[in-house]
Amino acid sequence: QVQLVESGGGLVQPGGSLRLSCAVSGSISFSFDAMDWYRQAPGKQRELVAIISGEYTNYADSVKGRFTISRDGAKNTFYLKMNILKPEDTAVYYCHTLISTAAQSRMSYWGKGTLVTVGS
Repeated sequence: QVQLVESGGGLVQPGGSLRLSCAVSGSISFSFDAMDWYRQAPGKQRELVAIISGEYTNYADSVKGRFTISRDGAKNTFYLKMNILKPEDTAVYYCHTLISTAAQSRMSYWGKGTLVTVGS
């Protein structure tokens, strides 16, 4: 019913930038409760990177000042702009959202992930 499709991952040199996008589509009418980005590095647990809900945003300490989460409500798309990338940012990045419909609130949906590799 609801699909999330990430794009924008790839290989980037240390110090470089990337912008990830997450397009949300569905056959039902919904509203966003929250949108966030997670990442999972090899051998590590999935961790929350950034969240946006209304006017509220928050970031993991490891990315504060370097990453920015934003959204375009008209396009049902949210973004993660990543600057000053470091090798330790290498991970599969997943977008996630909580949405509500007339029938049900705070339903959770995940994208399939996009790989970000920071290296030379």
